[in-house]
Parts: sequence; structure tokens; C-alpha cells
Amino acid sequence: MRNKTSDAIAILRRHVDADPDLKAMVQEARAHRQIAELIHDLRESEGLSQAELASRIGTSQSTIARLEDFEYTGHTLTMLTRILAALGRDLEIRAPRKSAAA
Repeated sequence: MRNKTSDAIAILRRHVDADPDLKAMVQEARAHRQIAELIHDLRESEGLSQAELASRIGTSQSTIARLEDFEYTGHTLTMLTRILAALGRDLEIRAPRKSAAA
């Protein structure tokens, strides 16, 4: 029998962990959020506006805004590598083992 809890995060984790499809959706949403945050943070660290970054990669400011939106789910590897190249960055993909607590 499970311990009862009123911790909303613990309750959500239980439900997500119990449903493989939901767990996959959460992981995908987390990845898109991380990409959006990465694009935003790198752009700002270079002191660029969205329009300036857009100009460097040949797209529109609204495209950059969309890519930086945490709810956007259309990120592509092609666009990410174009952005990183324009910012003088390399792409490094890691796949660390999941911790037992995750």
C-alpha cells in the first residue's frame, strides 16, 4: 500500500510514472522547454535581440520568438544547429543514465 501524501508533485509523479504515454509526453515537453530556454539564454548572453539573431540565420523575428516560447513543440535539429552556428556554438548531445530517484 502506498503512503498517503498531500504533496501535489509527488501525486503527479506517481500518475506520470504509472502511464508510459503520459511519461513520454512529459519528457518531450521538458526537452522542448529546455531548447526554448537554451535559445533564449544564449541569444541574450550574446546581447542580441530576436530580430538580430533572426537576421543572422535568415529568418524572421517572429520565428525566433516562437522558438523561445516554452510551449512551442516544433523545434528541429536543423534550426537549432543554424542558431548555434550563428552564435559561434557547437551542439553537444548527452544522454546521461537516469538516476534511481527520477
